[in-house]
Amino acid sequence: MAALTGLEPVVAVPKAPARPRVWRGVVFLLSAAYFLIPLGASLWYTVYTPTEGVSLSAYGELLTAEGFARSLLLSLALAVATIVLVLLLSLPAMLAVRLFAPRLRPVMEVLCTLPLVVPPITFVAGLGTSLRVGTDVLAPTPLWGTIIAVQDPGFPVVLVLAYVVLVLPFVYRSLDAGLRTMDVRTLVEAARNLGASWPYVLFRVVVPNLRSALASASFLTLALVLGEYTVASLLGYEPFAVWIVTASGSKGQLSVAVSILSLLLIWLLLLAVSTVFGREKQK
Repeated sequence: MAALTGLEPVVAVPKAPARPRVWRGVVFLLSAAYFLIPLGASLWYTVYTPTEGVSLSAYGELLTAEGFARSLLLSLALAVATIVLVLLLSLPAMLAVRLFAPRLRPVMEVLCTLPLVVPPITFVAGLGTSLRVGTDVLAPTPLWGTIIAVQDPGFPVVLVLAYVVLVLPFVYRSLDAGLRTMDVRTLVEAARNLGASWPYVLFRVVVPNLRSALASASFLTLALVLGEYTVASLLGYEPFAVWIVTASGSKGQLSVAVSILSLLLIWLLLLAVSTVFGREKQK
């Protein structure tokens, strides 16, 4: 019959069995419970007392505590300065190595990931010693004012420099992953052949293709600066992480409220950064 009509017989192809989605839901629920149950218990602990019942007094005391706004603004300023400085240092250097000296990539990778093998306590001990010795050695010279200025408690530039070193391995990995997904040499050569200057190539050709990598680097830098305690505390400064420990003291309810508020603050900041990069990508 198929030969007479000129039509090929239709053969029913058995459908592949649908993937069980039950396990996905189970894994998602277990993961959500793992994170949300402790947070919920902590939140309940901060708002409930057997004598007063439900009350937000712990958060009111926290928000009106002395030094809250000052330490938070200082940490945000340090985070912005660290993000800008580490990107301005690492991205042009990585592009230069990829374009002009590809044999130096292993050397650069080792140098950028070296802070991972240095304990923070050792790093801050060496930094503090260098600052003390440098102040004494440079006292007779005009550079003495510079080394004093970088230690200004109002905006300690020395913390920005220390955070750049600490976050460099994570920024390098993020940017390296982004650069591997694009043909940097072809884009740069095409732009240069059309008469584009090097700043134009960097900010108008390379950076728009690295939005995801830049967002990841900014996320990691922001989280590290807002949560870093060891370096700032040992050097005698009081950004937000150090203020949290100082303000909580021996008050258990206030201490947990500070932790929840700092976690919520980091989430909101990361969401804001993600929204900004998402809007730029849509444009």
